[in-house]
Amino acid sequence: MRRVFSTQAIQTAIEKSLPDFQKIAGSSAVRTQESVRRQFARDESHFISPPPAVVLEPTNVEQVSKFLKLCNDRGIPIVPFGTGTGLEGGSMSTLGGVCISTQQITGEPELREQDFVCSVKPSTTRLALNDAIKHSGLFFPVDPGADASVCGMVATSASGTNAIRYGTMKENVINLEVVLADGTILHTKGKGRCPRKSSAGFNFTELFVGSEGTLGVITQATVKVHPRPQFLSAAVCSFPSVHQAASTVVEILQWSIPVARIELLDTVQVQASNAYSNLTLRESPTLFIEFHGSSEKEVADQTAAVEDICKSHESLDFDSGASDEKMASLWKARHNAYYAALAMRTGARGFTTDVCVPISKLADVISETRSDLDEHDILGTVVGHVGDGNFHVILPTIEEDKTEHRKIQSFSDRLVRRALAADGTCTGEHGIGLGKRKYLREELGENTIRLMHTVKKALDPKNIMNPGKVLPEL
Repeated sequence: MRRVFSTQAIQTAIEKSLPDFQKIAGSSAVRTQESVRRQFARDESHFISPPPAVVLEPTNVEQVSKFLKLCNDRGIPIVPFGTGTGLEGGSMSTLGGVCISTQQITGEPELREQDFVCSVKPSTTRLALNDAIKHSGLFFPVDPGADASVCGMVATSASGTNAIRYGTMKENVINLEVVLADGTILHTKGKGRCPRKSSAGFNFTELFVGSEGTLGVITQATVKVHPRPQFLSAAVCSFPSVHQAASTVVEILQWSIPVARIELLDTVQVQASNAYSNLTLRESPTLFIEFHGSSEKEVADQTAAVEDICKSHESLDFDSGASDEKMASLWKARHNAYYAALAMRTGARGFTTDVCVPISKLADVISETRSDLDEHDILGTVVGHVGDGNFHVILPTIEEDKTEHRKIQSFSDRLVRRALAADGTCTGEHGIGLGKRKYLREELGENTIRLMHTVKKALDPKNIMNPGKVLPEL
């Protein structure tokens, strides 16, 4: 579905609508100052975009509904914006238009402890959620690294380090409150409902997971929470090559050892993390592994089994039994891998991309990717949630250097097509946004793309919701 928006027509419609926006939520919620608008012009990606013409800051779902209905009636494009931690330009207002910031929609997380679910508003980030429910012995496990809003994580179908044990957002979302383009307020499983499973009707919940603001604005998410593990342990293991490290992961999974996290850092990433996070890791491909269990013996048995597998793949070392402080330090370093990579080059921004491949192809694809970087003399790191077959390449780049940008874009194209050739996907968790639209047809096929457009046209016939994102042109 394609609709050509006129920049001048959008600007005129917004100027005429400013008094109506103010009637809905008050003048303080309608932000036109350039300094404010520029704060919403970027996410964490390398893309450059003009700022939105106006930033709206609703405080409740009713105001969101009224804003969307007004914009829909007047043909004004809308881009929802959470914490701005996305990596594919999905929350950037490429057409100007209206940015709806959801961070003023506040409210305490509503925990239903015995049902193992919690409902959150868009202002709640994953760390804030876990802080709010820590007294209960439960936790929200989806951990993409950044302290993203939970509703934003739903919109991008986020994942992270714990997905191998606890699943991604798709597996952890129970119900959603969504405002559609015409202002309709929808509860995907029925208002207030939180069954652990259901076969009633279409699965609209998953339709909005990963929709990236193209179908509606998520104003509440009900998510699963899990018992905190009673016992934890971690291990760090390095290898002579990235292929051996990845092959180790494959065998650990084949033996069904229930590791909670298993992360790969290649040599360049280890060097960057040592410098940035003051670590002293051996500078070679390294696995960070975490074990959860209900007893010390269970954790110790998992650790011993994994150590044997690592040794069979010629590991250089195996350091286990880290203290709580050291474990926290290691995972903080892993979460800061993106910033550690950027710190390798002064003034750089991150061009980062992710793919996901079947586990059986993981070692070969990662090894080929590292070789591709080296052969083309590209500064970049490989790091990933390899227990899911998902890995990232972080490329510190100078945006103004067009020759370098073309070189990096060519590498990204080769990476994606390598993943697709291995029966994988162009993105495991970053989403499509602006950066991956051109690969979607190749991955899904023309008929699926047409069905996506049919769904989009049914829910957003005027194409006001985050236009130009996710869906490739017909």
